[in-house]
Amino acid sequence: MKEQIYTIPVIDAFKENSECPFCTLHQALERESVDFMLGASYMEDDIRMETNKSGFCPHHYQMLFNENNRLGLALILHTHFQEVNKFLSNAIDSQKDSAPRNSSFLSGLIKKRVPSKPYKNPISSDLNTIYDDCYICNKIKKTFERYMDTFFYLWKKDPEFVSLVSDGKGFCLNHFAFLIESANSALNKEQYNHFTQIVFPIQLENFKRIEEELDWFIQKFDYRFKEEPWKNSKDAVQRAILKISGMAVEE
Repeated sequence: MKEQIYTIPVIDAFKENSECPFCTLHQALERESVDFMLGASYMEDDIRMETNKSGFCPHHYQMLFNENNRLGLALILHTHFQEVNKFLSNAIDSQKDSAPRNSSFLSGLIKKRVPSKPYKNPISSDLNTIYDDCYICNKIKKTFERYMDTFFYLWKKDPEFVSLVSDGKGFCLNHFAFLIESANSALNKEQYNHFTQIVFPIQLENFKRIEEELDWFIQKFDYRFKEEPWKNSKDAVQRAILKISGMAVEE
């Protein structure tokens, strides 16, 4: 398997033989992004312009806070708040003279016959957009899409990579869905059929394996099996959560 610079992260993730190689890639990207965010990048104007606008999601705020670089995070938050406060002031000023939307008798009759969509206040819509936006999520998404392109490039060009995937443990549900969706556009009909003939059985087999490992984990709490070996079930709960949700839990 000939490795190029852009294929190394994908190949390395599959060599780890984890429950989901794409989760491995995502976790690495997330860690790199948090480190990047609280490194020298927060002093760079182009980065700050983006974080001022987008901010972060609750999950990534928690990760940034846990890094204990409170000054760096405060600087990022300060200019983000300036941007949000500017928006809030303008948005609220524009709504001051707006009267509540009153329905006329005629429009009331029409609404009874034709269901209408509920009115959405533009301020709340824009605020929800700000809340849902996240610089780190956006950064990861762009890189992850390139990784998915690399996956299908390797799948089509490198039989050794196909063997590596075939010997793996499948994927979490989220990344399996993303993989199948991406395959529709990345592969032609013949390639797609070949792909699903390999990947679908792997996914089913490994989800069944997790189910059996959970069953044995539960059995181990029965006094009759107390002295029996754990086999591969000692961390079955953690791996099951990753497999079903894509979330790597830590004790």
